[in-house]
Amino acid sequence: MVRRVLSLASGRTAVAVLTVVVLLAVLGPLLAPQNPLAPSDNTLAPPSAAHWLGTDYLGRDVFSRLLDGSRVSVLSSLEVALTALVVGVVPGILSVYLGRTFEWITLRLTDTLVALPFLLFAVAVIALLGNGITQAMLVTGVLVSPLFYRVSRAATLAVARSPYVEAALVCGASLGWIVRRHVWVKVLPPIAVALAQTVGTGFVIVSSLTFLGIGVQPPEPTWGGLLASDLGYLGHQPWAPVVPALLIMVTVWAANLLADAIRDVSGEAGRALVNRRKARTDRPATAAPATTGGTG
Repeated sequence: MVRRVLSLASGRTAVAVLTVVVLLAVLGPLLAPQNPLAPSDNTLAPPSAAHWLGTDYLGRDVFSRLLDGSRVSVLSSLEVALTALVVGVVPGILSVYLGRTFEWITLRLTDTLVALPFLLFAVAVIALLGNGITQAMLVTGVLVSPLFYRVSRAATLAVARSPYVEAALVCGASLGWIVRRHVWVKVLPPIAVALAQTVGTGFVIVSSLTFLGIGVQPPEPTWGGLLASDLGYLGHQPWAPVVPALLIMVTVWAANLLADAIRDVSGEAGRALVNRRKARTDRPATAAPATTGGTG
């Protein structure tokens, strides 16, 4: 699948942008030219050679804060996506095979999560557990998990009703073997699409929560937090919110572009597989060679 995604221009573009974002998360704090937490008397300074993006209302270097805040923003969005993946996919697949009771319970839990007011629930849980980015993202991942539950359940239902899976059950194959051998291969492409989309959604959620000051302890920098602080001084620095807003927008765009590329190649691969099977089915049988007998 990776090669097929990279064969598309959209896939290469998305991977390139997301690679740069990941490098910022890994190397950003190390590349920061100044201490992102150190205030100075040079407040609200314009961009210069010493401060490429100027300074904020406390005199801190904005460029250094953007680089340092990239790690929290990226890791938090990945935490949201991975939490939603685990919480949603496992019960989504098992709900097809573990009986009506388990299916009913998981469906009702999923409906409940969908019905919960996202922001109010996140604020309530954070108030109980403390204002930390980890617990905030875990709660957010659980609230996003119904997407993975529905995708994995729908894909598993399509595979579970196929003749070869029913034949494997009749032959005594175990549930684990069927999931590994047949179900997971069919479920993986839509899950990959959902995962890429959720990474983009995670960026939006993380930026929204940190914009409101939820999940992060000042003065720790994040892209959403920088955007919030810059909006308070638009009269002095009208250009300040542009860079953090662009970083968020480009990252979300690249994640959605990658999801589209994965969906496109998954559809092409599925059609190619169907065409190959159809070609083998429609292939005319080779006639048996005629035996020539001698005439006496």
